[in-house]
Amino acid sequence: MSIEKNLLEIKSELPENVTLVAVSKTKPVSELMEAYNAGQRIFGENKIQEMADKFEQMPKDIEWHMIGHVQTNKVKFMAPFVSLVHGVDSLKLLEEIDKQAQKNNRIIDCLLQIHIAEEETKFGLDEIELFEILQSETFKSLKNIQVKGLMGMATFTENEQQIKKEFTILKQLFDKVNALSIINYPLSIISMGMSGDYKIAIDCGSTMVRIGSSIFGNRNYN
Repeated sequence: MSIEKNLLEIKSELPENVTLVAVSKTKPVSELMEAYNAGQRIFGENKIQEMADKFEQMPKDIEWHMIGHVQTNKVKFMAPFVSLVHGVDSLKLLEEIDKQAQKNNRIIDCLLQIHIAEEETKFGLDEIELFEILQSETFKSLKNIQVKGLMGMATFTENEQQIKKEFTILKQLFDKVNALSIINYPLSIISMGMSGDYKIAIDCGSTMVRIGSSIFGNRNYN
């Protein structure tokens, strides 16, 4: 298996407006460097400590995306360098990211995670909670974060119609936020689609896909 070959093959299929996040969780730095040397500059991790360790060891022109569930007490460890936080699912977490970004004299980009799957195990906001956050005075007072878009994960199923339905819900919600101009700039990112369903996600309007096993092979869970 060649990481470079996998990566270039996937990139050749992606439309120009779709950003590829190489999901490198559990993978050693040597494998990330193979992808880096093949031109990949955006990597996604789901554990803050692992991401911070890799940040220390790897070239500094990499964009690090936090794609996993974030605990507020760990935000400070990624605040100096993280480029985009995908899984923001509460106002409390946004406030903490804002606070830590301010300490580092940065503005941190975030995506709000929407619960679109039929699985209870997935995190995320529903439509009412999303609008409550975006219209709250607290949100409007946050100066060191910028919500760039929405993120969602479809149900883990072979049923393509169901996956398509869930991705379509996310796209409609994204369009609704923009149409209502709830925030004073348009959202630009819809992060949806992983190794198993990214082609469906792109058809449904995704602008960012998170692909791991199709690039690096199966994960190492020791």
